[in-house]
Amino acid sequence: MLICGLKLTHDGGLAVVEGGRLLFSVEMEKLDNNRRFQPLDRLELVEDVLAREGVTGGDIDRFVVDGWFAPLGQDQRHPALHVTHRGRPVTLPVAPYVDQPGADVLARHTFAGLPLGSATHTYSSYHHSTQHLMGAYATSPFAQRGQDALVLVWDGGMVPVLYRVQPEPLHVVRLGELFPLYGSIFADFCAALPPFRSTTAPAAPDPQLMPRNLDVAGKAMAYAGLGTDDPDFDGVLAEHLDGMDLSFTMGDDLARALTERHSPPWPDASDADLIASLQGYLGRRLHAALSAAMRDDDLPRRLCLAGGCALNIKWNSRLRSSGLFEQVWVPPFPNDSGAALGAATVEWSRTGAPPAMDWSVYRGPQLQPAEGDPPGWTSAPCDIDGLARFLHDSERPVVVLTGRAELGPRALGHRSIFAPATVPGMKEHLNRIKDREDYRPVAPVCLEHHAPELFSPGTPDPHMLFDHDTRVGWEAKVPAVVHLDGTARLQTVNDREAPFVHELLTAYERLSGIPLLCNTSANHKGRGFFPDVTSAAAWGRVPAIWSEGRLYRRA
Repeated sequence: MLICGLKLTHDGGLAVVEGGRLLFSVEMEKLDNNRRFQPLDRLELVEDVLAREGVTGGDIDRFVVDGWFAPLGQDQRHPALHVTHRGRPVTLPVAPYVDQPGADVLARHTFAGLPLGSATHTYSSYHHSTQHLMGAYATSPFAQRGQDALVLVWDGGMVPVLYRVQPEPLHVVRLGELFPLYGSIFADFCAALPPFRSTTAPAAPDPQLMPRNLDVAGKAMAYAGLGTDDPDFDGVLAEHLDGMDLSFTMGDDLARALTERHSPPWPDASDADLIASLQGYLGRRLHAALSAAMRDDDLPRRLCLAGGCALNIKWNSRLRSSGLFEQVWVPPFPNDSGAALGAATVEWSRTGAPPAMDWSVYRGPQLQPAEGDPPGWTSAPCDIDGLARFLHDSERPVVVLTGRAELGPRALGHRSIFAPATVPGMKEHLNRIKDREDYRPVAPVCLEHHAPELFSPGTPDPHMLFDHDTRVGWEAKVPAVVHLDGTARLQTVNDREAPFVHELLTAYERLSGIPLLCNTSANHKGRGFFPDVTSAAAWGRVPAIWSEGRLYRRA
């Protein structure tokens, strides 16, 4: 059975699952240098993406469309998405964004009228919160072992909700909301402060368009390293937030309240201090709420994190180190980049099969083949050992494009810029050529078995979703991957999960004695990953590109 999951709003994409195995998951931003967060609002693109993979609409047994909001002022129980098919307007009813207390979390909504090719298909739809829930659980080690687990879903348009998943037979229970704050509050708060404030009028908080400020949270998490998180200010933050009604303007309202000249909460606080303190406060509030929930001794000590808030490595790390859980799992696509896969996963789980997905993080779009050398570039055969030697001898960055792209927002070695981390000024150089702010960190990718020597805790983290302290003595050896606060957003690799990157690092270590490299995404600013060598050459800000056994260099 072929199941195709569709995410049509921001971070649009599609995923195809067969017999509980992910065949591919394609985000629109990773095709043709599209803009980040690109929607899939033209249904003929579904046909095009399937065709690239050798699949037609007629091959698909079931289509699933992710649930979403209704426009502001309309009945949220009956939302619909407005898209087009070959220029013709199409309205697609979908499931509501979030499940409600007492209702069936896995409720299946069925509709007709999905046009693809010359046919019109029936389709199902599940709550947006449900696809986050099942996408995280089904890809977790707990699902592979047939264990029950807790799943915390906290996305931009919903408050944090805790669920329990029991796999055989599948049973999902909504345990309850943790506190009344939408997940978008951190990004919206930061977007209202001068470092991130737009020169244009802020977007209206229409739920059909939520969340706003999609590109802010990651930058703000890095910017917080310039400030100080002071827990003494938690009371001030709580007082303001507890006095507000739940709304999509809480972040804006909080920023305005804290920056009014006549009543500053602390006179000498900088914008970075405000951002760091709110981030810390939200992490502590999340920890406290889960601590209270875990007083129930019958709950499993296994936790999955899902929704856009699970991209915050500070919150993830706090929960993992809390002692509340035996293991914490975050998929590499906790935000809406995994929504198409999550939607297909829910449909698969409803067939009665075990809710465990056979998947790999490297099942994104295929690399488009090179057609000769790009103008101004020459190429020659170069194996992985040769790539390692070029990195070591030149001490310069290289764009690497190979195989299928990664799932989710992090470049994990198949659409990356690699560079030696030992070179002073490399972080500044990479930020400069990528047009990024100078406070932004560059991540290390490290051989898994060496990671505990360089970082604390140095535990396996293949998807770059937790932070680690850099151990004493290593800050000076690998300065390019150390953030302002001494931490690093580590990616670890082994030969099973990331064989290409593992082989490259092993070869580089033989030459340098250093088991890691810098790793940052290979893309135009504000765009998805480079889909081919031609795009990387047109960007042209590094001296070399390596792809599928060839090294391209500027003539």
